[in-house]
Amino acid sequence: MVGPTAVGKTAFAIELAKYLETEIISADSRQFFREMNIGTAAPSKDELSQVKHHFIGNLSIHQSYNVSEFELDALALLEKLFQSKDTVVVVGGSGLYLDALAYGIDDLPDASEELRIDLKRLYDNEGIEPLQKQLKKLDPLFYEQIDKQNPKRLLRALEVCLTTGKPYSDLRIGERKTRDFKIHWIGLEQERSILNDRINLRVDLMLEAGLLDEVKRLYPFKNLNALNTVGYKEFFQWLDGEKTYEWAVEKVKTNSRRYAKRQMTWFRKNEDIEWFKVDNLPEFSDLIIQLEKDK
Repeated sequence: MVGPTAVGKTAFAIELAKYLETEIISADSRQFFREMNIGTAAPSKDELSQVKHHFIGNLSIHQSYNVSEFELDALALLEKLFQSKDTVVVVGGSGLYLDALAYGIDDLPDASEELRIDLKRLYDNEGIEPLQKQLKKLDPLFYEQIDKQNPKRLLRALEVCLTTGKPYSDLRIGERKTRDFKIHWIGLEQERSILNDRINLRVDLMLEAGLLDEVKRLYPFKNLNALNTVGYKEFFQWLDGEKTYEWAVEKVKTNSRRYAKRQMTWFRKNEDIEWFKVDNLPEFSDLIIQLEKDK
């Protein structure tokens, strides 16, 4: 089950999992980290108590974790769950992680710790522009495809280029791996204006729920890769005295809306996804009939 942030994936996935008497695998890479709850809109204690979830708060921000590890961990978990479950619900908005589980991901080399530190220092000291220029020089093809404002993607691509001496795009084979289970993609969407209102409201509710306290607790670790994300980095700039509080709030809302747009751009490329409007979802029984027909 996929869709943009704030569209309602968590609530619908829980109801679907209860109907199917199964469990949920989260493919939201921001919700892996136990220290980040409010700012990532992680499921509440009540929601977690209704259905067993996996890959929610299973890591610390101090641990490194990548999409290749998620692919292996999630496949191993699915093999275990399918011993007692006919169906498992996977839900999230991290397109790369969802694709890795469904289709596999290329086996790309890890960079040395020294190289990783050097690139991170470059980003911390000089910002994102040097990363963009370097990737454009080393791999102009991938540079045109990548989200140029996403430092994680830029850093990873540069790590591969500099480690192998080859363009990142040459090493991304893109061949789908064979899975021994059937996959049915469900996409949830909402009218842009309504979704934007939901995103803005969600940020307001996060603040009421204590987002600032969470951000302040995590401030000493602001340079960690896990915290270079929407909902945290903007308030770090406020705490640094660089921006006003009002600027930070509006910037979180703006960046969240942009993130939702990028998510939909990614998912629209997947022709396997069957899309449903959240205000016109099928009855669960009708959806189950569809799933049964696809077996």
